[in-house]
Amino acid sequence: MRVNQNISGRKNEQGIIITLVAVFMLFVVGAMAALSIDVVTLYTARSEAQLAADAAALAGARVLANSGMTSASSSAVGDNAVPLAIAVATQVAASSMVGGRTLNPGASPCTAGQEICVNIPETGVDFVANPHVIVQVQRADLPAFFARIWGTTQVKVAASATAEVYNPSNLAGTTPLPVAPSCVKPWLLPNIDPSSPTNPIFVAATGAIAPTAIGLLGWQTPAGFGGNPKLRTDCGVGTCAVGNSPTVWRYYAGTTDPTVGDFPAPPASSVSCTGCTGFSSFQLSIAGCEQTPIKCNQIVHIDTTTTNQDIETRDAVNGLIHSAGDGGDSVDTTASTPPTGTAPFQFLAGSENPVVLSGSLAAGSDVMVSDSLVTVPVIDATATNWPPAIGFPAVQIIGFMQLFLSPTGIPAPGNGRLHTQVINLVGCGTPATGGATGQPILGNGASPVAVRLISPP
Repeated sequence: MRVNQNISGRKNEQGIIITLVAVFMLFVVGAMAALSIDVVTLYTARSEAQLAADAAALAGARVLANSGMTSASSSAVGDNAVPLAIAVATQVAASSMVGGRTLNPGASPCTAGQEICVNIPETGVDFVANPHVIVQVQRADLPAFFARIWGTTQVKVAASATAEVYNPSNLAGTTPLPVAPSCVKPWLLPNIDPSSPTNPIFVAATGAIAPTAIGLLGWQTPAGFGGNPKLRTDCGVGTCAVGNSPTVWRYYAGTTDPTVGDFPAPPASSVSCTGCTGFSSFQLSIAGCEQTPIKCNQIVHIDTTTTNQDIETRDAVNGLIHSAGDGGDSVDTTASTPPTGTAPFQFLAGSENPVVLSGSLAAGSDVMVSDSLVTVPVIDATATNWPPAIGFPAVQIIGFMQLFLSPTGIPAPGNGRLHTQVINLVGCGTPATGGATGQPILGNGASPVAVRLISPP
């Protein structure tokens, strides 16, 4: 009887262990679920914070790149551009969602604990040519779930990013890296200073901006229908002859021939603008954006077969700058910009800007970038290198100019002679004489002043 009672007792205990394991697993699964919520929340917010810092740093750097400061002879333009770049970077970071809400902008200079901190150091000999935009973002009040077991109700995420603005022309005491912008227009400009035609734009050997061309920043082609020099072809109507001497501010067309491949035309389907239907390859390369980079010191070729270049350029430019009726983007004239002033360049959206037409932006609003802002290569056309050979003559790029087309927002004139304003100058320099050498910096966009993230890697 006693043995039977023991067996009966054990029978009554059957299933208790399974029940205990089930209850334990319920707590474990619950804890793991809570932990996973914390981990996912933390990692998602951390990624959002990094994206916010990256976007803000690049936006601030773009302001500095287009301000003209890296092409200036002193830090005055940069000193005035820094507050604007900080404001834009802060605005971009403040519009970013981190952990379910936007970040709160902070003061400048930064104070401890603020969610957005933007810093642009103005010390060092390379501040003018190579400024850095440093952005730090944080959010210290993310709600915790599993971590509440240890008494932690909130967790913190933070991220930082540094963007570089790089112009090799003004770097002092170093061997600079070359640049390789994209969306370069096929206008090969001779190395002749339009403000001082007996002098070059760049010192070909070193890539430095020539002493007489320092004041070229901000220079505009003369107003009026017949004012010279205007940006125009050196070929006119008919087959281009390159035996003539290079002329100030008159370009040679870079070839879009696919067998040569210097300035390949983008697909016609990617060029969406009024009046762009039926464009030639030359026109498509002006009105559109070909992403193939054009490198410092690259050998390119002149197209001697293209005809009516001024007229083709006029139509392509009007499609590019969205200015069929005086509604193109313009350069802000309310501030005193180079060459006589020290305010940074700023651009205003025109009434025909596609973003304005979409209703996302009001006409006259400040914009950081514009389709009217283009990059043009400068070629070596000295007496010893001219005239080039017949066919597709080869020439060497020794620098780039960043130009604002039709800075008052009006269409290109009927004769195709373009009104331009110089926004930046970037020289290359030959490696043999200590100029730019090494792997080119591609940057972020079409500007010859390279903008890129250098931290995090």
